Amino acid sequence: MDTLQLSPPPVAPTNTTALLQADQLHKSFVLHHQGSVKLPVLQGVSLTVNPGECVALQGPSGSGNSTFMRSLYANYRVDSGSIWVRHKGGWVDLPQIEAHRLIDVRQQTLGYVSQFLRVIPRVPAIEVAAEPLMELGVEADVAQAKVRDLFSRLNLPERLWELSPTTFSGGEKQRVNIARAFSVDYPILLLDEPTSALDAVNREGVMQLIEERKAQGCAMVGIFHDDEVRERVCDRTLTFG
Repeated sequence: MDTLQLSPPPVAPTNTTALLQADQLHKSFVLHHQGSVKLPVLQGVSLTVNPGECVALQGPSGSGNSTFMRSLYANYRVDSGSIWVRHKGGWVDLPQIEAHRLIDVRQQTLGYVSQFLRVIPRVPAIEVAAEPLMELGVEADVAQAKVRDLFSRLNLPERLWELSPTTFSGGEKQRVNIARAFSVDYPILLLDEPTSALDAVNREGVMQLIEERKAQGCAMVGIFHDDEVRERVCDRTLTFG
C-alpha cells in the first residue's frame, strides 16, 4: 500500500527584524476560454522587507509585478509558497490562515492603496476614508479629524468632503483612497500606483506622506510607474520579467 506523503508545514522566518517575507511564490492562471492553457506568472519569487524600507516592483506589463502585489494582500491565492506577515508580535502565513484572521491582519497590520476606490453611493468621502479607523474602535469625531488633516494635506477641496466620491474625478478618488489607507498606522503598506492620477503638486504631497511613514518604521512595497516618485521614495527594486 502506498503511503501518503504530507508536505512539511511552512517554517516561520528566523529574521527578527523583517515585517514581511514572501518565500518562493508560484502562481499560474488557467485560460479556460483558450483550451485551458496554463500561464505561469510567478515562478519562485521571494522578497523580504524591513521596517522603514520601501521596495519597488518593476517590470513590463504582464511580467508579474501586479500579480505579486495582489498575492501579498491575499487577493490572489498562490499555488505554492509562503507570505509571512509579522502580526501582533508573531508570524502569520497568509495563504494558510482562516478568513477571519486574514480580515484581522488587514484591519490592523497590512494596508493597501488600490488604484480604484470602491464606495457605496451617497456615503460622504470623509466617512469612506474614516471607515478603517472606526472599524478599529476609534470614535467617529477622532477618526474624521485625522481624515480632515489628510484631506487638507492632499489638497482635496473641502467642498467635496461631505459628498459621495462616486462623482469625483480619478485624481480625487485616488486621494480619498490614500487618506483611507494612511489614516491607520499600518506596520506594512502595499501601494499600487498611488500617484498615477495625480498632478505634480499632489504627487509631492503623497511622496511626503510616504517618507514620513517610512521614517516611522512602516515597511512598504509599491508599484510606481512614475520614475521621479520611485527614485525618491524607494530604497531598492525587485524586477520582474
